[in-house]
Amino acid sequence: MSGQDFSRRSVRRQLSGEGLRPKKGLGQNFLTDASVLYDIVDAAALSEDSCVLEIGPGMGVLTRQLAMRAALVTAVEIDRTILPVLEKNLSDFSNVTVVNQDILQVDLEALFAKQFGDKPVSVVANLPYYITTPILMKLLEAKVPIKTIVIMIQREVAERLAAGPGSKEFGAISLAVQYRAEVEPVRDVPPEAFEPMPKVWSSVIRLMPREKPPVVVTDEGHFFRLIKAAFAMRRKTLVNAVSHEASLGATKELLKAILQDMGFDEAVRGECLGLQQFAQLSNEIIAKRLSK
Repeated sequence: MSGQDFSRRSVRRQLSGEGLRPKKGLGQNFLTDASVLYDIVDAAALSEDSCVLEIGPGMGVLTRQLAMRAALVTAVEIDRTILPVLEKNLSDFSNVTVVNQDILQVDLEALFAKQFGDKPVSVVANLPYYITTPILMKLLEAKVPIKTIVIMIQREVAERLAAGPGSKEFGAISLAVQYRAEVEPVRDVPPEAFEPMPKVWSSVIRLMPREKPPVVVTDEGHFFRLIKAAFAMRRKTLVNAVSHEASLGATKELLKAILQDMGFDEAVRGECLGLQQFAQLSNEIIAKRLSK
């Protein structure tokens, strides 16, 4: 895959040359559409002094473009067998470091300190569908200087991350991500843009980590347990779902009273409340429990 040759034929040729095939277990679908590639890089808004963490570089198609625009690129790749292809395709670049590890097992604080010091970092990734959420939450919860996150994920998941109250896609993951970052859609990507072709569409989205959450909560742990309980049984009313979680300290009577003060009917479901409402509900439960 020298130069800009990353056609479907080239992908197959390079893999077969190393006796390799895409691994379904690792969600390997290699990008072969130049327009998608350039849209991802543009969304990252890199400059010549930028630092980049790429997750899952695969054969290095995206890595090459990142290396052309950024000062430093660290690429974390779990698949040891694809390293010969990756390193061959990156041989022209001295500003790329390949780390052969599972990103979910990596100590991000240590990695950032070693590779980037205290400089802000842009994260770019084509994430395997089956581990999108744990990787994303690890990035958003880590105490590291992430400037922006540009990821390509399954379109259905992207819709959930950006969803608002009242929509069928809206859920606990929507609130967890939006509490920590602003979510912006970039573009949709058809299955034909990959080799091999996945069975579903993908989407590129950009997340801008927040300096501080958009709502004030008394107890963050309580706040997220409340959200989890509210969506654990979507068909149940919020009152019935939340009152079953003993650690929240909220009886049906207390929940009904608070919801009424907030202007909601007692039959409301969790999917109708946004970040502000869940924060208010959590804070009120704690305040009323402490006042007893």
